[in-house]
Amino acid sequence: MFTGIIEEIGTVQSIKEQRNAAQMEIKAKRILEDVQVGDSIAVNGICLTVTNFEQEKFSVDVMPETIKVTNLIDLKVGSTVNLERSMSANGRFGGHFVSGHIDGVGQIIERRPESNAIYYRVKVNPSLSNLMIEKGSIAVDGTSLTIFDVEKDSFLVSIIPHTASETIIGQKREGDRVNIECDMLAKYVHRFTEQHGEKGMTFDWLNQQGILNK
Repeated sequence: MFTGIIEEIGTVQSIKEQRNAAQMEIKAKRILEDVQVGDSIAVNGICLTVTNFEQEKFSVDVMPETIKVTNLIDLKVGSTVNLERSMSANGRFGGHFVSGHIDGVGQIIERRPESNAIYYRVKVNPSLSNLMIEKGSIAVDGTSLTIFDVEKDSFLVSIIPHTASETIIGQKREGDRVNIECDMLAKYVHRFTEQHGEKGMTFDWLNQQGILNK
């Protein structure tokens, strides 16, 4: 589990492709302070497992399903990536619950500086925008952001100078692809209503589930 608060920007040092899968080495420093083999690290918002590490780099394996549904295929040697260790139980929780399981890939269709902020409009599949609300949370390449506007096939976010300098979001331009993870609660609610529908959630049904009579 992650928070969407990026700890460090890493650099891809090597990529070894293996029949729809891949191994990557990523240069980093801060997140390796207490790393162990088997730890989870979010790379551009994707939960990956550390398979090996040295003083200033670590390795991860990327399975075919991950390549299929994320923007990792766009990475090359020298690409920068957002990095975050899994959240600790004794730390402050500054973002929102981020699982590291990507829901889809969006494309930046507008980048607009305004005052001290940068606004990004990201095009997504309507199945993803259905899981978004204005003022809700979204993870873009693993960065926890607030949604300011939602349309049928796009959403709008804004970043402050600190976020622009401490994550790779500030480097993104129109046409770039980004990993999207929708809010976990929104996904559960959407799945629930899909299964039961508006007609299924009657007072009798709520009573049977023990929701009204507790």
